[in-house]
Amino acid sequence: VQLQASGGGLVQAGGSLRLSCAASGRTFTPYGIGWFRQRPGTEREFVAAITSNGGSTYYADSVKGRFTISRDNAKNTVYLQMHNLTPEDTAVYSCAATMVLDAGSYGRSYYERLWQYDYWGQGTLVTVSS
Repeated sequence: VQLQASGGGLVQAGGSLRLSCAASGRTFTPYGIGWFRQRPGTEREFVAAITSNGGSTYYADSVKGRFTISRDNAKNTVYLQMHNLTPEDTAVYSCAATMVLDAGSYGRSYYERLWQYDYWGQGTLVTVSS
């Protein structure tokens, strides 16, 4: 499956952005999708994930309550709605797909692990100015 992240840009602190992750190439429905980000000078880190059926979502503590992940399987797209952005959210955001046939099989710890993901898209840059 090919993934394409989009929607990044420059926004002032306190603002909002919605990122999209569009999938193509294979059926989208068996894949859990995660969003990760890499801030300048740091390792890539988990941001949020959603199970293949959309029944469960997981968030990093740093974004909980501000970010919302959702998916539209009919459009083969996962969204990351980001509110109340801060300069610390400045990063390259990437989406990734992991095949999980039984959406209820795994919890947050699975989706946090980068190596669980089979496919990665190119990132989209989010810059938050103070």
